[in-house]
This record gives sequence, C-alpha cells and structure tokens, in this order.
Amino acid sequence: MHAARPPSRPVGTITRGTTGVNRLRRMDRWIADAHGAALRGSATPPLAVDLGYGAAPWTAVELLGRLRTVREDAQVAGVEIDPVRVAAALPYQRDGLRFLRGGFEVPLPSGTPPPLLIRAANVLRQYDEADVPAAWARLTGALAPGGLLVEGTCDEIGRRHVWVTLDREGPRTVTFAARLAGLATPSDLAERLPKALIHRNVPGEPVHALLRDLDRAWAAAAPYGALSARQRWIATARAVAADWPLTDGPRRWRQGEVTVRWDAVAPRGS
Repeated sequence: MHAARPPSRPVGTITRGTTGVNRLRRMDRWIADAHGAALRGSATPPLAVDLGYGAAPWTAVELLGRLRTVREDAQVAGVEIDPVRVAAALPYQRDGLRFLRGGFEVPLPSGTPPPLLIRAANVLRQYDEADVPAAWARLTGALAPGGLLVEGTCDEIGRRHVWVTLDREGPRTVTFAARLAGLATPSDLAERLPKALIHRNVPGEPVHALLRDLDRAWAAAAPYGALSARQRWIATARAVAADWPLTDGPRRWRQGEVTVRWDAVAPRGS
C-alpha cells in the first residue's frame, strides 16, 4: 500500500487575520501552567504550532517567549495559509521560531517531531459549526503523544477568552478567562464561545445552564466585590463547583479563569 500523498495545497481558507500584541496572553499563560509538566518532560525540544497567527506574527513571537519561561529550548512554528502573511513574518524568524505556509494539515518539514502543542485562536470562529469536528480531528491527529490542541476565541484586546482543550482522544475541558475589572456578568463571555459552542448558548443546552449558574453565583457573591473583583470571582467559582465539574481551583481562579470538563458542557447529541 502506498503512503498517503500530502495535500497539494493548504487545507482551509484565508481568515480575516485580525491580530494584536498581547492578544493571547491569557491563553499562553494558562498553557504554560497547565501543559508545563509535559513541556518540561519532553525528550526533545518541544515544538508548538501557532496555527493561523494572522496578518502579523506577534502571537507566535509571544508564544515562544512564554513557553521558554517553562522550557528554554522550546520551539514555535507559525503556520498561515496566506503566503503574503508568511512572507511578511519571515524577517522575524530566529532560533526556535519559523514561519510556514499551511493550514489544518500542519505542514512541518520532513523529520520534524510532531508538535506537543497546537494553538488555534480565532481561526475556527470563521468557519461553520459543521466544519469543527473534522478540523479538530486533523489537528489532534497531528499531535505528539501527550500533546494538546488549544482552540478558542477572544476579543480584540484579549480581555475575554474561551477555549477548548483537546488531546488525541478528543475534547477534555473548556476554560473561561476574563479581565475581571469591568466584567459585568460572567455570561458576557458568551460572545467569545468557540464555534463548537457559540450557537448552543440557548435554553436546554448545557453551556447555557453553566453561564446561567455563573451569573447567579456572581450576583450572590456581590458583597465580595467590596474586597475586589478577584475575590468575587473566587467566591463565584467556589459556589459553582458544587454543581459543575470544575477541574481547577483557587490558584487559577485568582487569574480570572474557570475550567470545566468538556462532557459537562458538550452540545446535546454530540
């Protein structure tokens, strides 16, 4: 049997390419913490892929810097489907950072070990919901053993962000992260749900129930706001943890995050 031939052209379509400095800082810091043990334990320099980094290379540059606080020999490959964007990023290449043209096929050079991390931020948001399972399957299939795919959406300046974390077996968790100052209600994050969930924020769907319960707990925790928005968020998360399978605790809640198991919020019938 002949080996499958690689795609003759990148898999996917060109996205809007919106990007900005520090836009993905919340996701990066979570990755460095949650995936740090795997990065440190890698037998080879761990490789991360920044898929669809956009019209400017800032997110890939920043990802390398943040991963190197965990592992000094970490490497990043920025992958973009638009050849003009790849050409514009090439002057930023340096040791451990490269830019390649490609899409969901993750076109790494021959002999390159598979990535321990693929980050796809604000990419699938621009596709149809029906496209998500195939994209997830392609990307998780490209991962090294123990690797993670982190896929989600954030606002233009990175103050509100929701992402799904997947391994080679499928989705595992969903993380909600926000700059707490100025957050009116946790359900304000609904507009940043990833494509797999954004159309499911309706009565009868689990993610809608979670956001409802977060809002109720946030309202009940209003007295903690006199101390700080952070203390109010911690009290909110602690209350919600009584009914929802949260996978993190106060150390991450202090960062304005809460992470829940995927199976608790997965769309009905998925």
